[in-house]
Amino acid sequence: MHPLMEDLSKLKDAELEAKIQDLSKKFWMIRNPTVLNQVSILLEAYQAEMTERRQKAWNQQYQKRDKGLDDLIKVR
Repeated sequence: MHPLMEDLSKLKDAELEAKIQDLSKKFWMIRNPTVLNQVSILLEAYQAEMTERRQKAWNQQYQKRDKGLDDLIKVR
């Protein structure tokens, strides 16, 4: 957990994506290795949160899928 990072669960997906884009842009502009490392830590945390949210949404959609065709296709 980075001291400058806010609670990511309170951010909406659009806000999270905007922060990722902003940090990505800043990442490529920074020349100071120490600052670059700190931005990298923040960027990785935001990306991990977005990945987790997308995985959770995918799992929810997968559970809701129509299972009516599952018995029609048999793979041996």
